[in-house]
Amino acid sequence: ELSRGALGVNLMVEETETDTKYVIKQVECIDEHHANEALEELRPLLKLQHPNISVYHEMFIMWNNEISSLFLCLVMEYSQGTFQKVIENKRMEKGVIGSEWMQTMLSQVLDAIEYLHQLNIIHRNLKPSNIALVNNVHCKLQDLSSQALMTHKAKWNIRAEEDPCQKSWMAPEALKFSFTHKADIWSLGCIILDLATCSFLNDVEAMYLRKALHHQPGSLKPILKTMKDRHIPNAETFCSLLPFMLHINPGDRLAIKDVIHIIYTSTSFRNSCIALNRQAVPMFITDLLLEGNVANILEVMQSFSIHPEVQLKAINRLLTMPEEELGLPWPTELVEEVVATVRQHECLLDILLCTCSLLLRVLGQALAHDLETKTPRDSSIISFLLSAMQSQPDSEQLITMVYNLLTIISSQGLVSRELQEAGLFQLAREHLDQFHNDRHICLAVLSLLWSLLVDAVIMNKDSLEQIPATIIRVLVTHEEDVELAEAGCAVLWLLSLLGYMKENQFEEVVALFLRSIRLHPDRVLLVNNACRGLASLAKVSELVAFQVAVLEEGSSSLYLLQEIYQFYKDDPEVVENLCMLLAHLASYTEILPELESSGIKALVQEVQGRFTSSLDLVSYSEVVLRALEAATPSSSKEQQQLELAAEEPEDPKVSPLQEEPVSKT
Repeated sequence: ELSRGALGVNLMVEETETDTKYVIKQVECIDEHHANEALEELRPLLKLQHPNISVYHEMFIMWNNEISSLFLCLVMEYSQGTFQKVIENKRMEKGVIGSEWMQTMLSQVLDAIEYLHQLNIIHRNLKPSNIALVNNVHCKLQDLSSQALMTHKAKWNIRAEEDPCQKSWMAPEALKFSFTHKADIWSLGCIILDLATCSFLNDVEAMYLRKALHHQPGSLKPILKTMKDRHIPNAETFCSLLPFMLHINPGDRLAIKDVIHIIYTSTSFRNSCIALNRQAVPMFITDLLLEGNVANILEVMQSFSIHPEVQLKAINRLLTMPEEELGLPWPTELVEEVVATVRQHECLLDILLCTCSLLLRVLGQALAHDLETKTPRDSSIISFLLSAMQSQPDSEQLITMVYNLLTIISSQGLVSRELQEAGLFQLAREHLDQFHNDRHICLAVLSLLWSLLVDAVIMNKDSLEQIPATIIRVLVTHEEDVELAEAGCAVLWLLSLLGYMKENQFEEVVALFLRSIRLHPDRVLLVNNACRGLASLAKVSELVAFQVAVLEEGSSSLYLLQEIYQFYKDDPEVVENLCMLLAHLASYTEILPELESSGIKALVQEVQGRFTSSLDLVSYSEVVLRALEAATPSSSKEQQQLELAAEEPEDPKVSPLQEEPVSKT
């Protein structure tokens, strides 16, 4: 007999032919119905396949004549070492568990629990004594229990009260016979707490702490402070994690995927991964299985979901398949299925890069073939992309790919609110700041910002007010880069149009617009957006109008605008944006002399004569001409009238080729 637990007795046995040792857990049942119910519930556990889960080798029911009782017997692997023994040894020597061992073991425990929860299996009996040590770098969860066994009140009354320690790892709701996946999270939190505090809490103190957490959540706070003060390895990570694992309300507890995300995006755990010490699948098997079509490959991915090497090989196989075999466009459900399969390997950069490459191919080509194609808007895909980017904060290639994917997804709208709620604008600004020298990241971020701003309802204005300064820095860094200038001017125009630009930024932005036009006058999209941006700012600021119109260093930007007109005089859109800018400039009386002296009147008159059918152009032109006319002194008007009269012919006969006057309408 090894130990007596809350549910029964653990016996170490030996198979006579092979000398292999096993553990038989004998659980006393009330009657045959109870035994059969538990047996049927536990039978699927025989099929579990995970390197960090000790599966049951056998299950049977036996009758003990001596005490006239029915027992359910569960045969498990035998292992001398457990987490409990490690903790007890460290408590005796008041030693700290090493960071490397902690990371290695915890990664395996997390992976095993996530595997169970994905199969909708609850362990129900997680505690240090049920995590066996195969060796110093390999552990296994064991002794999985069932609803039928764990919710029998009579058994608890008989067994659990014999040892007050037995139930101290169980969640508060589990003591009332209510088990969910969140009950495992509480138990896991208690295990982490035991591992982290074994150097300064003895077993009695640790037990009373676990029991106190059921009623007094505040009792955790001083312990976390002690962990920090004593510089326990990974204390910062555990201090941010444990309060959300040991929350009394199950609904407020983290899910296992959230626990994994927090641990593996922390500094101390970043270089670890969940997939340590897995048993590899022979490559010749995966090569054979992956020779089929898309359906076969996806089936292999799901069957070997815990093996990162299989996932990587499968995704690369999909990436190299011809388009006709890939079967584009994929339905949204298929994209979501692939993402769900690889999500458990978020800590592996190679898998993330290949998955994003596949998504770019699938979504990008599908959208290119059919503009009406619906891109996936499922929150799980967006969550996966943001989580992937945050889990690998230094991978410039991955960050670029994620922003490009989010741009594709957001191109059809309806996801702006979700991205804003996820803090996308703040994250974009941070990435522009951090990677302002990387043109690919900057271009991808600006493209997404354009896609979100062009028709989005902004929820938080404060999140956008710092972005213009960051974009200015990027464009100054890449002054000669025409694509970045084009994207940057477009986003700055929208920010100015929507009013998300501070007045003290106007001067820099205007200078940037004008410089971009001077450097890249042949880029029509850049010229259009820069003129729109200048018009938006000139409309609200007289200082901006002066900056554009008044001579500076011997030249006025009005001459630049005239050059742009000559270059694009046959492009109605460019001409309209120029005239809109001039109309806003003409609204300021002090600037009218500059417009007059630089020849803007002749330009506007020419526009009015050439684009008579464009209502907007005619309207803008009339605004400028009326303003200039009103500012002209009366003596000058009389002189102009005399000059016009002198130019009229003596015999004002109508030419036979002269058409009827064209109405302005």
